Amino acid sequence: MSKFFKSAKLGILISGIACSAFAQKNNTSGTLFSAASYTNYVKELSADDLQGRMPFTRGENRTVAYLERQFIKLGLQPGNKGSYVQRVPMVAISCNPQNTMNISTADANFNLEGGKDYVLWTRRTSPTIDLKNEDLVFAGFGITAPEFKHDDYAGLDVKDKIVVVLINDPGYYDRQQFKGKTMTYYGRWTYKYDEAARHGAKGCLIIHDTGPAAYGFGVVQNSWRATKLYLDSRGHDSYKCAVEGWLTLPAAERLLQASGTNYKTLLNSALQSNFKAQPLPLKLSTSLVVNATYKQSHNLIAMIPGSKKPDECVIYSAHWDHLGIGKPDAKGDTIYNGAVDNASGTAALLELARVFKQSKIKPARSVVFLSVTAEEQGLWGSAWYAENPVFPKEKTVADINMDMFYPYGKTKDIGLVGYGQSELEDYLQQAAKAQGRYIAPESDPAKGMYFRSDHFNFAKVGIPALYVESGVDLVGKGKAAGIKMHDNFTANHYHKPSDEFNATTWDVSGTLQDLHLLYQVGFKLAYSNTLWPKWKSGSEFKAIREAYKK
Repeated sequence: MSKFFKSAKLGILISGIACSAFAQKNNTSGTLFSAASYTNYVKELSADDLQGRMPFTRGENRTVAYLERQFIKLGLQPGNKGSYVQRVPMVAISCNPQNTMNISTADANFNLEGGKDYVLWTRRTSPTIDLKNEDLVFAGFGITAPEFKHDDYAGLDVKDKIVVVLINDPGYYDRQQFKGKTMTYYGRWTYKYDEAARHGAKGCLIIHDTGPAAYGFGVVQNSWRATKLYLDSRGHDSYKCAVEGWLTLPAAERLLQASGTNYKTLLNSALQSNFKAQPLPLKLSTSLVVNATYKQSHNLIAMIPGSKKPDECVIYSAHWDHLGIGKPDAKGDTIYNGAVDNASGTAALLELARVFKQSKIKPARSVVFLSVTAEEQGLWGSAWYAENPVFPKEKTVADINMDMFYPYGKTKDIGLVGYGQSELEDYLQQAAKAQGRYIAPESDPAKGMYFRSDHFNFAKVGIPALYVESGVDLVGKGKAAGIKMHDNFTANHYHKPSDEFNATTWDVSGTLQDLHLLYQVGFKLAYSNTLWPKWKSGSEFKAIREAYKK
């Protein structure tokens, strides 16, 4: 037990671990967590009976019922006005775009081919979207970032126009701008669509470039072919662009050359401090047929009420959903069990709840255990909670999110996604040092992984959010071995039916170490009356929090 816990005089009832070879292999001496308990949760959550935990299926119904039973068994209180369930209204949108997009100038006219040269989508639910001779404007990176003194929309009226923007942010190209190679939220494609809408644009087209995007155009093509889920905004509608889309770099070059410029010239201009958006002497015409179906999914919320400040809370979050039943693999398996992604994180949520609940001393603040839906479809369960919280953002101290723990044994490191964002990582550093471990920032911050899991929706409303990854510096084996195991999972098991629990190969001793770290961070906050972690200087979320926490 660490000095931190000794000084707090916290009494914990430690569950005994069954005397089996498997338990002995995975038990981390001195931790508060049980390998047998944790792996049993993983096994049950990734069982075939839950059918891959896809929202809107029998698998969702069974998963929701399972989590409710576990919350009751653990003695946790319902977290949503007497219920463990929070309803999440959603809409499934499918689009059938016209096969071509017509581009015209004063003396030229040509078509781009749908799917090959561009993809087009909408978040609107009207049956048809018609674009006829729409004006285009090049708006740089499509960013308004006061903390970086950058505003691509300065003095620009884009109402009823379609903006064409660059992917990523200026720091990718010029290390002196923004956060250099570390992508900010402003580099995310989702931000660019939302920012265009905030300025009243009719549409937004992002120029795809594999380097700054960190993935090929094939990823865009595949992800935008299927039906997509969004939150049902009926009754509290907000303005959305009529169309959102991507242009391949060759298609963008063709379009820009027709307007008398080129990609390199516009990129260089967008990197200048005196950049001014410029109209493109082009007209765009195309259409989409839209089908919208309204559905409902569910978040699960349980809690341990605080003894002194029950109106304030610390949240642990993990998504319960996965991909359900789909295309069979080479063995004919059609169930996408999602053992690592994310039965491991949901099991961690339950195991953390078990340990917190067994404490003889109740936390000063409430501890909330939030299991959210539809992460795989766009982080929608956490987005709904952030917009409709049980505890308002002004009373939410922090979110600690868990998404994918790898079962490869103990590591010397703990991966941190979003290094330099908030003081939560300082608490994590302190806890890791007590374990004789170190924090390893994500290996490729240009990919913007901090904006791709559920903690991000808390960050968007200003709540400091922590997101860790399993380490790769395996004890006794080294980094190369750890990286090889991670790469193997990504290539052969990620989002495939083979992501299954295997008691003979899983070594969760490293996961138990990681849970102990996350427990210490949450303990530090939950057992305090006054501690409020802050965003660090340069974080794009700092001003949001400070606006309402004065």
